[in-house]
Amino acid sequence: MCGRYASTRSDDDLSSIFDAAVALGEAPEPSYNVAPTDPVRIVLERGEEARQLRTVRWGLIPSWARDRKIASRLINARSETITEKPAFRKAAAKRRCLVPADGYYEWEKREGKKVPHFLHTDGVLAMAGLYELWPDPELADDDPGKWVWTTTVLTTTATDELGHIHDRSPVVVPADMRDAWLDPALTDLGAVADLVQSIPEPHLSPYEVSTAVNSVRNNGPQLLEPVA
Repeated sequence: MCGRYASTRSDDDLSSIFDAAVALGEAPEPSYNVAPTDPVRIVLERGEEARQLRTVRWGLIPSWARDRKIASRLINARSETITEKPAFRKAAAKRRCLVPADGYYEWEKREGKKVPHFLHTDGVLAMAGLYELWPDPELADDDPGKWVWTTTVLTTTATDELGHIHDRSPVVVPADMRDAWLDPALTDLGAVADLVQSIPEPHLSPYEVSTAVNSVRNNGPQLLEPVA
């Protein structure tokens, strides 16, 4: 976790839910099967700028990376070590974000098979994330695509209720803690670690869905239909 999720809300909905005043970049099409390296919307704050929605790629590329290949390995970050690991430490201090989702998919190991489930709440999940800006060495400094924006989703130990499906789950930031998580003035890594530890366990509802979600080629609302 988290390797696939659904994100179908419009910019208007997300702006209202997350109090975002600006939407930057082309909004991705609604997707019921968001996969690593896909373009996704995130919510972030930068300095004195207004809170914004921005389109980035899912899979973090640290600023020091030589190429883009590392992105597929950094779609998730263990929340317990983001203030320590070189790939995440700077972003944890300065570039935290929220990754909106309708819910996410997880696969339960059952009798030698992997059974997909959809985990959700009644509203939009605000998954804790980090984002980075990576300078593509193959592009000129004045190229508009020089700086590549990417993101990763934080994970934590799954609760007892969900642990039977998978031992990890996304860190979900409740509404009353979103301002603190996005606060660009919070840069002390110790304080960031304390904030992560204070985020409560989410109350999610899981149900089994079709194995059609296994293929990134499949998309559409039928993927969310419960298996009888």
